[in-house]
Amino acid sequence: MVKFSIVFCFVFISALFIDFAVATKKSVGYYEIKKGDISVTVTNYGATILSVKVPDNKGNIADIALGFRSIGQYTVRLEFDFGVANRISGARFDINGKTYKVFPNEGNNTFHGGHRGFGDVFWTVKNHQKDGFPGDLSVSVTYKLMKYNKLAVIMKAKPLNKATPVNLAQHTYWNLGGHNSGNILQNKIQMFGSQITPVDEKLLPTGETTSVKNTPYDFLKPQVIGSRIDQLSSGYDINYVLNGPINSIIRKAAKVHDLKSGRILELWTNKPGLQFYTANKLENVKGKDGVVYKAHAGLCLETQGFPDAVNHPNFPSQIVNPGETYRHFMLYKFSTS
Repeated sequence: MVKFSIVFCFVFISALFIDFAVATKKSVGYYEIKKGDISVTVTNYGATILSVKVPDNKGNIADIALGFRSIGQYTVRLEFDFGVANRISGARFDINGKTYKVFPNEGNNTFHGGHRGFGDVFWTVKNHQKDGFPGDLSVSVTYKLMKYNKLAVIMKAKPLNKATPVNLAQHTYWNLGGHNSGNILQNKIQMFGSQITPVDEKLLPTGETTSVKNTPYDFLKPQVIGSRIDQLSSGYDINYVLNGPINSIIRKAAKVHDLKSGRILELWTNKPGLQFYTANKLENVKGKDGVVYKAHAGLCLETQGFPDAVNHPNFPSQIVNPGETYRHFMLYKFSTS
């Protein structure tokens, strides 16, 4: 199927366990969008990006998105998808004086939406059981190829009954050299955020924002990713506070350059945060084309609201009320040098 855009829709009923429509092979859809030399393949399982193929500076096409050989592997995999972003401390939060307890799936905390986030479902729901999130959501995500080698990803969510936290993210693992080219430590990256939200030993935000200057997190000027990674315990996994006012219509978030292939990825968003993750926990994961992914085989650039904002009033609110619409816009531009 060759089109310039694909829209997935899903109604999320706050659920601990979702009983989906019959999950046969017929339930899985594969969709390709193509424009010029760029093609993107996605699936209705988790609205997941399966591949992104772009040329290098010599015109050679490579798939720059890590992934698996079959949908079955995605059901037990890492987060190669889009879903609820990051962590909620204590698996609980308060809205309008009421405490809500949600499913803890990382110790006592909730990670990427709990028991089953949006990335773990086919986008057709048959019935549900309660999970703890206060409101039900109608959610859609659009993938659209545009002029000048740009991929737009647009997420929308509307509460159907109660105010509820919404913080969706796109979790593709990128390797501009090609998903089978080894690690990304020699890539140069520029981050358009002069502060981070530091975390504790459980990767939960402390509630502070601190400057990146004189730290390994300073990528205000382009730096090789691996140049200071040895100063960290395992690698990068931190939220950047993007420069500009919180209510910016759109802001530049990051730029990545693979010097060997010449491929460049630039990212813009309307969200205030950007999670930079260097695939620290990948360890001999069997991917597509027979490739075995190891630590730092890819990088994630997840634009988002600040993690655990529901428990830090000083962070920009992620609560969306009935009658309001959550909108998350990402624009990826691919080029070469």
